[in-house]
Amino acid sequence: MKIGQGFDAHRLVAGRPLMLGGVEVPHDRGLEGHSDGDALLHAVADALLGALGEGDLGRHFSSDDASLAGVASARILERVVGMMRERDLSVAHLDATIVAQEPRLAPHQAKMREQLAALVAAPLESVNLKVTSTDHLGAIGRGEGIAALAVVLLEGRASDSA
Repeated sequence: MKIGQGFDAHRLVAGRPLMLGGVEVPHDRGLEGHSDGDALLHAVADALLGALGEGDLGRHFSSDDASLAGVASARILERVVGMMRERDLSVAHLDATIVAQEPRLAPHQAKMREQLAALVAAPLESVNLKVTSTDHLGAIGRGEGIAALAVVLLEGRASDSA
């Protein structure tokens, strides 16, 4: 078994769709970033890389890489999940939290959880997603950005040979 944790935060800016957990959330601003800025998927990818002992997201997906400009973060996560599968590991459990004052995310939480489970190839019951705010404290509380945290437990796949 291997454990990893991840964190990501991005500023909210005008002129971009808001992507969280691979789901477009209706809002007047989206997350700034070289990719689509999906802080939740970035935190999950970072947690997976941590569990694999592979450093962080920037090591594998540099913001200097022009081919990644505007890329869907789901594509980045799929590549990290591929690294996990190459090592015969799978997600035993994933627990993630989105920290945002706005927009209200509870109506989108179930869809984001389902998408997250599909992206990491885990049963829905092995993926937990929480949403919270900072009760108007700090930059996130002022609606300036969104952060996400993730913890993942990976396990080796059972061998068919005895």
